[in-house]
Amino acid sequence: MIVLKVLAIIAIVLVALFLLTLVIYFFNLDMKFAAALIKPLTAYYNWSKNRREVKKKKEQDTQKE
Repeated sequence: MIVLKVLAIIAIVLVALFLLTLVIYFFNLDMKFAAALIKPLTAYYNWSKNRREVKKKKEQDTQKE
């Protein structure tokens, strides 16, 4: 009896995951999410790049002295 309950729960979870992926695919939500992330990720990349360049310049200045 408990085995049937476990199998039923597993089946329900699998069906729910399948329906979730179907909705994501149908509405193209993955690409919409990726498009929404482009701006913040670009800003973070530029911030990190500037921070690395400043750190590199400081290291070069300390080596010259």
